[in-house]
Amino acid sequence: MVVWCRDGVAVLPCVLVIWSSAAFIASYIFAVLEGHVVPFVPYISDTGTCVPESGLFGFMISVTAMLGAATMYARYKVIQAQNLRISFLSDWFNLTSLLIGVLGCIGMGLVASFQETSVTTVHDVGALLTFTCGVAYICLQSIITLKACPQWSKKRICYIRMTISMISFIALFPSIL
Repeated sequence: MVVWCRDGVAVLPCVLVIWSSAAFIASYIFAVLEGHVVPFVPYISDTGTCVPESGLFGFMISVTAMLGAATMYARYKVIQAQNLRISFLSDWFNLTSLLIGVLGCIGMGLVASFQETSVTTVHDVGALLTFTCGVAYICLQSIITLKACPQWSKKRICYIRMTISMISFIALFPSIL
C-alpha cells in the first residue's frame, strides 16, 4: 500500500542538513558584512543578534527545528515498523528517544525566538536543551542502531554512530562552559 506522506521521506535528513547549514552560513555572512561580528569564529548566537540577520537567523532556525522534529518522527516510525517485523527494541525506548529529540528541537525554537542579548535566560535554557537533548538523542539512536544490527543495520554504521556519539558527548562539556 502506497501512502503519499511516506514517499520521499528519506529526503528529510538531507533537507535538514542543507537548510540548517544555510541558516548558519547566511546569518554569518550577513553579520560579518554588517560589521556585527568578527569574521573569525564568532559564537553562533552572535550571528543572529542584530537586525537584519536576527530575523533571518530566527526564521531559518525555527524551520530547522521543525525539520529536525519531522526527521526524528520519521526515524521513530521507521524503527517502529522494523520492530513490528522483527522485535529488537522496547517501544518505550523508541518513544523516549523521540521525546528527547523533540525536546531538543523545542530548545532550538527557544534559541531562535529569543535573541541572546534580549532575553538571555530563555536563550541559554533553549541552547542547553538543544545541546543536551541533542547529544542524548544521538546516543539513544546509536543504541537503537546497535540493537537493530544485523537485521536492519550494518556493524560499520554502528561504529560510525558510536564514534559520533562519543565525540558529541565529549564536545558537550566545552559547549556548556
